[in-house]
Amino acid sequence: MLPKELVDLMRNLGVFPTVLATSDKEGNTHMTFITWMYPVDERTIRIALSSNAKSAKNMLQTGQACLMLIAQDKALACYGDASLLLERIEEVKFPVSVFEVKIQSVENNLFPGGTITGTIPFMHTGDLQKAGELDQIVLDALRSA
Repeated sequence: MLPKELVDLMRNLGVFPTVLATSDKEGNTHMTFITWMYPVDERTIRIALSSNAKSAKNMLQTGQACLMLIAQDKALACYGDASLLLERIEEVKFPVSVFEVKIQSVENNLFPGGTITGTIPFMHTGDLQKAGELDQIVLDALRSA
């Protein structure tokens, strides 16, 4: 189960940088960096990513995902069952799917004597207005899916 303060932080930040790990049916691992995620509760996280992404295809094949959540004093590997919740967010001009990850186990990956001093630093570059508008559309879809 995720700590309440981490759930609150992810909700407050909007975009929350994290690493998503998936594997295909042959067991080949794929990792990618994502920012579109929303914690529904302490055991459920919704993520959005390109419908054509290798990670999306892997989750459709295996129904498994792992999210590495990094924040102040936390490096949590969250293993769970992934399912397609929404094939496409219609308001987005390119195909973006919504998946829901039901967390089955959480592993603390901090080693003794080490700590994390904050979240992964992230900012958009390029057209900030368009990026912000796209983020808002996707985050609204994650909340309401």
